[in-house]
Amino acid sequence: MTRFPFTEAMPIQFQAPLPKDAEVVIIGGGIIGVTTALFLARRNISVTLLEKGRIAGEQSSRNWGWIRQQGRDADELPIVIEAQRLWRQLAEECGEDIGLKQTGVTYLARTDKEMAGFAKFLKIAEMHGVDTRLLDQGETARLIPSMSRPFKGAMTTPSDMRAEPWVAVPALARLAARQGVTIIENCAARMLDISAGRISGVWTEQGRIVTSNVVVASGAWTSLFLRAHGVSIPQLSVRSTVAATQPMPEIHSGAVADEHIAFRRRQDGGYTLASGGSSQLYVGPDAFRHARKYVPALMANPLGIRYLPAAPRGYPDSWSTPRKWNADEESPFERIRILDPAPKASALRDIDREFTALFPQFKTVPLKASWAGMIDAMPDVVPIVDRAAEIPGLVIATGMSGHGFGIGPGMGRVVSDLVQGNETGHSLHRFRQSRFSDGSPIELGPSL
Repeated sequence: MTRFPFTEAMPIQFQAPLPKDAEVVIIGGGIIGVTTALFLARRNISVTLLEKGRIAGEQSSRNWGWIRQQGRDADELPIVIEAQRLWRQLAEECGEDIGLKQTGVTYLARTDKEMAGFAKFLKIAEMHGVDTRLLDQGETARLIPSMSRPFKGAMTTPSDMRAEPWVAVPALARLAARQGVTIIENCAARMLDISAGRISGVWTEQGRIVTSNVVVASGAWTSLFLRAHGVSIPQLSVRSTVAATQPMPEIHSGAVADEHIAFRRRQDGGYTLASGGSSQLYVGPDAFRHARKYVPALMANPLGIRYLPAAPRGYPDSWSTPRKWNADEESPFERIRILDPAPKASALRDIDREFTALFPQFKTVPLKASWAGMIDAMPDVVPIVDRAAEIPGLVIATGMSGHGFGIGPGMGRVVSDLVQGNETGHSLHRFRQSRFSDGSPIELGPSL
């Protein structure tokens, strides 16, 4: 069984020279950074995208590949509806097969309580014209007839889609480069250059680039980068283990999850598998600093997170990771080009056990690869998408909380307009940075 293919040994695809200046600099080459850059370039704005490792090398390629409206926070839903339209458009413009297919997303329910939770989302979906519907026990069995056990029912959204993340995001980056975005891999942004209280440039390991507008979309690294500039956000990162199977007979063409197992059909004929709701948090300085803000999430799902005593050396919230550095010295972002956590062995055993229990026709799961990713999480399970009040010219787009791939193009379009000072077309009040400091109660997004 192999590990994830995105490593520092992977050839650099994007190695444009560092320009002297740019109207906008984007820090982070995941789905949010890439699509933001693309939409800015389409407004004839000069954009430089800096990626410390490889485009999509971290969570943007390690996710489940779901493009779902189902189960979204009410304020995310309009943006992901737009994202679905943009996914179709961009897939055509890429000229590459990114595995985009409309095969639906289904959540299985074992209890009446779960069905009641689905019914709450159904009301939100109906308000936005999304084709989500509830299934009874018989309809659920007919939708996925090879399951070994009956379920109380299900929620399904036939219009939801899937794509291959490790193919899709690099393809979008190539599209962005063709449309004028300067993309530089293996080039870490070390620090912002701030003059008279606002951004005047970015210091990188290759030198300084002059700019007055910066978007930080660095996933798990965002909090560390911002804190070095006096901006504190309650972001933590949790490890999630995923596996890919060899080609298998088709049991269902779409994506499915219950509380124990999640799976979706892949372009190569196999399945991507994951534990339904299990992840691990490395306890570090930020975990202690922001613990109080995470109490509501902990109370809502006390068994959803397992705690580990310390992150590996150099990880964003490791006890040994520096919190301060100078622009002329190596930064933490250069020391770990690609955050590549080891998959959890017990999680892989759980995946095998739960999948074969649900589909006993498979005696074991023929895995061909396994990996883990660090998901950038927020206390209320929705992102920060906002201008930083502390530093004029700085926009923060982070904390997608495992929702970023599917919503990516929609959020990229929104962030591009936020940078330009345009109307974004959607209310961003829910995603404001100040909600964690202005006394507002923590309002949890759906844990669906």
